[in-house]
Amino acid sequence: MNSPLPSAKGESGKQPKLTFKLDLQAYTLIIALVLIAVIFSIFTGGEFLSSRNISNLFTQMSVIAVLAIGMTLIIVAGHIDLSVGSLVGLLGGIAAILQVWHGWGTIPVIIVTVIAGALLGLWQGWWVAYRAVPAFIVTLGGMLVFRGILIGISKGQTVAPMNETFKQIGNSYLPYVLGYILAVISIALLIYGTYRNRFKRKQLGLVIPAGIIDYGKVSLYSFFILLATYMLNRYLGIPVPIFIVIVLAAIFIFISNKTAFGRYVYAIGGNQEAAALSGINIKWNTLWVFITMGALAGIGGILLTSRLNAATVSAGDMYELDAIAACVIGGTSLMGGKGRITGALIGALIMASIDNGMSIMNIEAFWQYIVKGLILILAVWVDISSKK
Repeated sequence: MNSPLPSAKGESGKQPKLTFKLDLQAYTLIIALVLIAVIFSIFTGGEFLSSRNISNLFTQMSVIAVLAIGMTLIIVAGHIDLSVGSLVGLLGGIAAILQVWHGWGTIPVIIVTVIAGALLGLWQGWWVAYRAVPAFIVTLGGMLVFRGILIGISKGQTVAPMNETFKQIGNSYLPYVLGYILAVISIALLIYGTYRNRFKRKQLGLVIPAGIIDYGKVSLYSFFILLATYMLNRYLGIPVPIFIVIVLAAIFIFISNKTAFGRYVYAIGGNQEAAALSGINIKWNTLWVFITMGALAGIGGILLTSRLNAATVSAGDMYELDAIAACVIGGTSLMGGKGRITGALIGALIMASIDNGMSIMNIEAFWQYIVKGLILILAVWVDISSKK
């Protein structure tokens, strides 16, 4: 006979140790990020941690971070998308062609670009979900198709310059005061969310982690939020691209944790057969995962084209590998069913930090590929070892 569910009070004395171990594993990424920052700061004479470089770092990582948000859902669902780099280039090219060659305004261009991304994601998702073609093959083909379309519609030319309003998307900053207000709001939401989660677990009779663990985690996150805001405000303020990333991350964290769709995605990736027997519509939810990825690729294409003030035939090249690496480094399992958007964002920041730091040190580009490749292999090995 099964024993009754233990009360929160009865387990409170035993749980903190276990919870601390789990949190320590989650903090590994932050510890790695801090070590990377310290090492590069030493070798660059403090330039790596200058306000200007941190601002550039966040701006540079914004496109990969947007792609990593969508890629997390793709991988959690048990699939992969190798086309996102070419899709970013194509959609950025569409935005530039509509504005530069046809004189469209910024708002219509943004709307059409995101819709085009969603439709191309729908096309790929249809092959995967309803024709049972492996996502690896579909998106590999999509990578070639989208790059070919970009070369064809742009006639191999660089399309530039963009309108001033469009350029502001990727090159403007939030006012200092607004940056601090958003930081305070974020911290308040963290505290409220933690309190609400503990309260609900207590009502349901579930085990509650020690308060020092939960609120210690909130304190650590709050410290980094305030520190980042302070450093960015020392330069020109919070870059608009990273603000867009934060908003998108908040939306998709809510979707993945608090909606039926998000739970279905994790269930499908964890055990597709069990999910189907539970009544989950596998095909429909898989289709929407790819539609979402396409729309996010549209936003990534807009950010990239805006920041560069141009669209080129090589735009977005290899971005799919950076996005996948960010997810895997962030703890997303390539076997599906496991992954967090916050981890993917930290992974994207780690990848961008390595690129940025090695560039400041004038290390040749081929070393950057070698280091990132080794880190990716190591991250996958850690994932496989943890399952054993």
